[in-house]
Amino acid sequence: METTLRGVGVSHGVAIGEVRHMGTAVLEPPAKRIPAEDVEREQGRARTAMEAVAADLIRRGDLAGGDAQAVLEAQALMAQDPELMADVERRITVGSGAEHAVCDAFAAYRALLAGAGEYLAGRVADLDDVRNRIVARLLGVPMPGLPESDEPYVLIARDLAPADTALLDPSLVLGFVTEEGGPTSHSAILARALGVPAVVALPGAGELAEGTMIAVDGGTGEIFVNPSKEKTERMAAEAAERKASLAASTGPGATSDGHRVPLLANVGGPADVPAAVEAGAEGVGLFRTEFLFLDDSEQAPSEDKQVEAYRQVLEAFPEGRVVVRVLDAGADKPLDFLTPADEPNPALGVRGLRTLLDHPEVLRTQLRALAKASEGLPVQLEVMAPMVADRRDAKAFADACREAGLRAKFGAMVEIPSAALRARSILREVEFLSLGTNDLAQYTFAADRQVGAVSRLQDPWQPALLDLVALSAEAAKAEGKSCGVCGEAASDPLLACVLTGLGVTSLSMGAASIPYVRATLAQYTLAQCERAAAAARATDTAEEARGAAQAVLSGE
Repeated sequence: METTLRGVGVSHGVAIGEVRHMGTAVLEPPAKRIPAEDVEREQGRARTAMEAVAADLIRRGDLAGGDAQAVLEAQALMAQDPELMADVERRITVGSGAEHAVCDAFAAYRALLAGAGEYLAGRVADLDDVRNRIVARLLGVPMPGLPESDEPYVLIARDLAPADTALLDPSLVLGFVTEEGGPTSHSAILARALGVPAVVALPGAGELAEGTMIAVDGGTGEIFVNPSKEKTERMAAEAAERKASLAASTGPGATSDGHRVPLLANVGGPADVPAAVEAGAEGVGLFRTEFLFLDDSEQAPSEDKQVEAYRQVLEAFPEGRVVVRVLDAGADKPLDFLTPADEPNPALGVRGLRTLLDHPEVLRTQLRALAKASEGLPVQLEVMAPMVADRRDAKAFADACREAGLRAKFGAMVEIPSAALRARSILREVEFLSLGTNDLAQYTFAADRQVGAVSRLQDPWQPALLDLVALSAEAAKAEGKSCGVCGEAASDPLLACVLTGLGVTSLSMGAASIPYVRATLAQYTLAQCERAAAAARATDTAEEARGAAQAVLSGE
């Protein structure tokens, strides 16, 4: 009998196939006491396993490239963490075997993160995966990972580690469903980058029996269990029609009456550029520069290394716009040489621009590198600061840009509610705004963006979040300046229309989402988008907002 389940759709598309479950490693090896003469041998086994796992994660990152590479390199740093290794060795010294010492040391670190309010819940999931890989290597059992199958399938997992998501083969993994995660979790972001339909935060997903036929709608978040033949045929036909529509949609982003809305790409480094160019991106709306700093957590990359990486991206869009976000370190992206290790709540501490202003030499080097990288190129370079709270922050960043001799537009990211509420004040110091809706939602609703239990508050359709977007866009219009969206909200085609109606002047997203957004925008006039935006803001819940916008645009 057909039944319907609903999670959170995070990556568009339809997947129809049989269920296969993610394999897991043994999490709790049996405790054993070792004699004193085995201590050195067990410590050596632990060190070797941790180093091997780190090397494997780096290799996987090199193969995946882009955002996935940065995430996997961050995981590799966990496996190489000297404090964790020291704790493992200490536990072995007092009699634990290597396997159990690793489990206990990682459990203690996990508890430490949970005690900090679980802001790092996404990193906790990554930490669990690193632990499982190390223990599996020590025990000589298969690594956690994708199931072996000769036939395409829909993957089911409690959560997906970045190491697995990054190397998914879309020809074999039709889509995936997870019990945990949220719309801005690592797995969701990587799924959109790969163009794989995905649904997260579905309670009980693990109870779906192996081999069960399901149909997954990554747009609505619906899961149809044992769907009828008519249902699968209709969904497949709609998916084929959608694919044909996407292929026919080309050119710049615009509404049906010609109102231009540049569609830009979010990139994590040079490896993401080919997909962005192929998708027809009109430039880059968010160039995350963290990937350069994750290679070595002990020191910042040299100016020459930064120049080389930045120029590769700038050269790919000779006539376009490239918006670079300076280093956003702190919270879930700690760097040993920059971020304090003992903050009680890193999300509310020294992060983003605050970190850079505390370490002005790091900011100066990055700004000089960007200035050199753009020399002689016709590209429209724009540079923005993360986590701007007020006009004082904006002025400090603009002054630093001028002092570095950077000939570019200076902007501020709106990720903190205070920045949206005082957007006109901030725009007296900078030339544009860019809304990071992931963090803006997190701080607006006090809802960790990595925790599935609060994913409804991370829904970018929340009317309160739309109100903050509207405030920012109205302020930019009043000042004669631009206001884009570079958060994951821009990747939702229907929401892209609403954002346009709110007055947003550009949309930036993962390359795989650009064709969907371009095709949808082209179906409606600016006036229709404005009416849809007003209808969404007049509601009280995300579900009502989405329904109201859909009703307006469908002419109901």
